[in-house]
Amino acid sequence: MARQDGRQPDLRQDIVRMHDVARRFEVEFGLRRLTHGDKTARKWSKTGEVEKATRRGLQETARETLRRAVRVAAAVATSDADFFARLGAAGVRVQQRIAPDGNVTGYSVALPGDRDGRQQPVWFSGSRLAADLSLPRVRERWQQAAAVRPIAPAEAWKVAETKVRQAAVHLGAGGLHQGAGDVAALGDLVVVAAGISPRLVRDQIRDAAREYERASRAPAARSLEGQARELYRESAQVLSRSVAAAGRSDAAAALGFLLALVTAVEASRRWHEAQEHRSQAHAAGRAGRLLREAVEVTAGAAAAREYTPRQRKATAARPRSGQRLAAAGERPMAGVVQQAVPSHARAVLADPAWPALRTRLAQIERDGEDPADVLAAVAARRELGTADSVAEVLTWRLDGWRKQRGAAAAATGKSPSTTPAGGAGRTGPARKTGAPAPTRRPPGDEQRKGPKRTR
Repeated sequence: MARQDGRQPDLRQDIVRMHDVARRFEVEFGLRRLTHGDKTARKWSKTGEVEKATRRGLQETARETLRRAVRVAAAVATSDADFFARLGAAGVRVQQRIAPDGNVTGYSVALPGDRDGRQQPVWFSGSRLAADLSLPRVRERWQQAAAVRPIAPAEAWKVAETKVRQAAVHLGAGGLHQGAGDVAALGDLVVVAAGISPRLVRDQIRDAAREYERASRAPAARSLEGQARELYRESAQVLSRSVAAAGRSDAAAALGFLLALVTAVEASRRWHEAQEHRSQAHAAGRAGRLLREAVEVTAGAAAAREYTPRQRKATAARPRSGQRLAAAGERPMAGVVQQAVPSHARAVLADPAWPALRTRLAQIERDGEDPADVLAAVAARRELGTADSVAEVLTWRLDGWRKQRGAAAAATGKSPSTTPAGGAGRTGPARKTGAPAPTRRPPGDEQRKGPKRTR
């Protein structure tokens, strides 16, 4: 390659310079502003890894499984020995890289049974899994030891909620470097919460932790002494050491903590926007949405546990001529919304999420419950005035309602419904069909039997 005047062109860092020019063009011409490469993006699995996982019938590649296991171990570890012990307990093969002076300078991990064409284990170093999982970056997590006082297991969620709310106020208040350390510690806390969260919302919180992974890596030097970072680390240690959080997973107790976590993630999104970290801000927004869904599902489940169906008298009204009785699921759900939440009915019916809510209400009716009573119960659980989409929030709460009722029915072996559709009629279990049981005669009735019939 040569210029027209014969000189050799300078191509050093040409892609980076082209990106800088493109960003200026986006501002000058009012185009959609894309993200500049800041080396914080997620390391995606290669094509061969994806094909190998498909052949083995796995839902994810070995790289993704190892990345999640290492991130969980790093989020709660307090030393090198604790970190490697947690990896071994998670079923991961660990290989430490030891310098001639005896110090550990790195590590690699592999899944048992994952081998290459030469039947050798497929090792991944921490830096190949993620930019913040190299050994020096992992060690940053316990350079400032978190002082956690012993607390009762039942108080773990409440203590963690208080610390997270305090940290959300201080997040990024000390500047760019301190904010970068704060969001990194918040990412570890979301990972810990995903592992010990109630089973009802565990999938949503795990997805939120995966989305927030990019938001936890700010393209700046990190300060390890921020007040918010310290509070997040203490919260993670409190939850990871709590017997109640790891064993019982009380959804009602976790609701306050999830609300505080939503506040913290929203604070991190605003901080990223102020620093013009667009990719990180978008990732925090997606994680916040998943956490809000988890909050509303938990609220719906709590409403289901405390719900007592109203007893209604059966009506014997006959349909008019040419009119038939509406079957289950055919009740006008717009009227249900107007009856249950009259102050929000107009906004709900005009919301794009209304079809999904209507489907949930029809499912509630098919389950044998009064959709108006159920919708009123979940709507009264928490306020709706600050919701961006009331219909979407109510849909999430009804999902939690049906999950809780289904779990309760599976535990007791009974039908989830306690009343038939419309809330009227028989309240007991349905009568079994089939061959009738033999009739038992009262004592002394044998003498009243007639003569035996002969052929």
